[in-house]
Amino acid sequence: MSAVKVVLADDERMVRTALRAILEAEADLEVVGEAATGAQAVSVVRELRPDVVLMDVRMPEIDGIRATEQILATLPSPPRIVVVTTFENDSYVYDALRAGAAGFLLKRAAAEELVQAVRLVARSDSLLYPSAVRELAALHSSARPAPPPWAARLTEREADVLRLMATGLSNAEIADRMGVGPATAKTHVASVLAKTGARDRTQAVIAAYESGFITPR
Repeated sequence: MSAVKVVLADDERMVRTALRAILEAEADLEVVGEAATGAQAVSVVRELRPDVVLMDVRMPEIDGIRATEQILATLPSPPRIVVVTTFENDSYVYDALRAGAAGFLLKRAAAEELVQAVRLVARSDSLLYPSAVRELAALHSSARPAPPPWAARLTEREADVLRLMATGLSNAEIADRMGVGPATAKTHVASVLAKTGARDRTQAVIAAYESGFITPR
């Protein structure tokens, strides 16, 4: 199995050096490039096509939010992007999630948390830090009285799957909770993503919170 290719985007060299040391100590992870600005991040990602990008939220030239938007909008098979931040309730983080980031990571996270986060988003199998995403939604999203159009298109089973996705369960855990096979759970998740118009689980859960389909509080 090939290693997960990672690009590091942070304007502080020491941060990039520390992240590289942690990730390259793992046999299944490979740092293939670095960027010191948001514009460099977009260019490096387009050239190297990594699987995962660790993106600092605040960088020179363009910030991590705009860089995330540009990467996701211009690449046919874009990488999974994890924004890195100092504060978990930063409005920049929520904006980055809305822009398409797969999750976020605190700069003070332990080495093992960093490694697991990269592996998790590379698999795209569950939500990174679901309770933190819920808290961000509660802080930054506004209630909408009308249900979203896609809600009526979800079957009862798919609606249940979306609620379970919001709790951070993986496909295997959803299958176990619902008493179905893993392949069936995977099919339901794919259907939820298609009907909500979401790129990934994080985007589907954000849409569910913002629309009032799921109440974050």
